Amino acid sequence: MKKTISIITALSLVGFLIYAISFHKKEIPVEKPGKVVATADYVKYFGAVPEVDKGMAYAFVIYFPSGKAPGKVVPFPFFTFDEDSLKKVAVERLLGGMDIGSYLGEFTTFPRGSRLLTINDDQGTVTVNLSKELEAAPDASAVRALVLTLRQFKGVKDVRIQVEGKERPLGIPAGSGDDSAIQQPSAPRLLSVTAMRDKGAANIEDVNAFFDRPVDIRELKLFTKDGQPCAGEMFHSVFDMAAVLKPKDPAQFKEHMPIRVQWKVADKLGRQAEGDSVWPLEVKEH
Repeated sequence: MKKTISIITALSLVGFLIYAISFHKKEIPVEKPGKVVATADYVKYFGAVPEVDKGMAYAFVIYFPSGKAPGKVVPFPFFTFDEDSLKKVAVERLLGGMDIGSYLGEFTTFPRGSRLLTINDDQGTVTVNLSKELEAAPDASAVRALVLTLRQFKGVKDVRIQVEGKERPLGIPAGSGDDSAIQQPSAPRLLSVTAMRDKGAANIEDVNAFFDRPVDIRELKLFTKDGQPCAGEMFHSVFDMAAVLKPKDPAQFKEHMPIRVQWKVADKLGRQAEGDSVWPLEVKEH
């Protein structure tokens, strides 16, 4: 998997990872190599950042409240190309949850309808104004997740949380983040198998085996229901988050068809994982 396919991140898909994928048959020379700037939290839990061909990207962590260990939060890696909206994007993604793919049911979801109204940074004091639905947050881990997610960004000294513009006691002091509540990430997981196509197109463009973090893919094979290998060229995505098949016969791939995936990967901190399982093919348009 030596070639690279470029993926424009619309910041993680409706639900988790929606990528608009563009395939380039020819190498496009760039004047400057790309760069990924990471928060210290990202490096601590996920290691060295992946490379990008061009542009300036930003890597950070979102802490999702655990559904299995009340009071605990779990770090998850995210990427964006927009530095100006880092905090806003992080809060909105946190509120949106991560109840998708192999993580269904593992995280506590925020109350339905929860929205970020405004977010302001006044000399390091970040004030987050949330909609009234957040009053029904299930436990203090929701507030803890918000505080820890925002605290990682450069210059943030304090976090204040409001509901509909009013300071509200929501379980723990908003200005403090408790590192003891953070669970170490488990081994890498295959998140989903998703095909992308242009809006209104009949055939898909490529099939993506998405992982939950940047990984080094040591082995990955895709098979149809009858055990035949899926023919085509395999690429590694930007941010190292997926293996991408450019199929020889795009017409054979249909939504919900079973795809068998055999894989072996390691993340940037050396955590290894492998699997052999069947996934229903999701189809997304861009």
